[in-house]
Amino acid sequence: MARSIAKDHDEKRAALLKTAATFFAENGYDRASMSELAKACGVSKALIYHYYESKDALLFDIVQVHLSELVEAVENRPPADDPVEALRGLTATILAAYRDADAEHKVQLDAISALSDEQQQVLKDLQRRLVAIMSDTVAATAPALFESRPDLLRPAAMSAFGMLNWFYMWHRDGSGLSREAYADLVADFILGGLERIAR
Repeated sequence: MARSIAKDHDEKRAALLKTAATFFAENGYDRASMSELAKACGVSKALIYHYYESKDALLFDIVQVHLSELVEAVENRPPADDPVEALRGLTATILAAYRDADAEHKVQLDAISALSDEQQQVLKDLQRRLVAIMSDTVAATAPALFESRPDLLRPAAMSAFGMLNWFYMWHRDGSGLSREAYADLVADFILGGLERIAR
């Protein structure tokens, strides 16, 4: 008879992912051992292997869950009829989704090259979905410009991510701009830059 899944299986797995993300972010994925991770999690190494067959499988799940939740957040954000407000809503949604996910975000940026090509492809597909959403949202703010200069759209979209993705490196809660104010600033940079180019 197959062993039943404990009622708290999902909660334990989520807690393991959170602690592992922090551990990998602080110690470096390549240098981190499963024994050290188990100690940081306060569990046995056998328990970690009960959930994940390898360190790579654990890394993959950390990043896949993080990106999937981000995609879900931006796809389900409140609609906006005005393109400018739609961009502001998108930057705000992304930064809100990054809240309390600094470790996952750092691991995503630093460690996915350690995964297999197949695993990387799954994660890149999620990243491409995010870039497509940003591109569509940015394009709607200046359709005439991007019709005449389609080569500018991807750089503009990636510039937005460049500003949003490194927020965790310098921002400290309770100091300087709030997360919401910075999301608006990113939108303003994009909008102002596009307006200047369009002149």
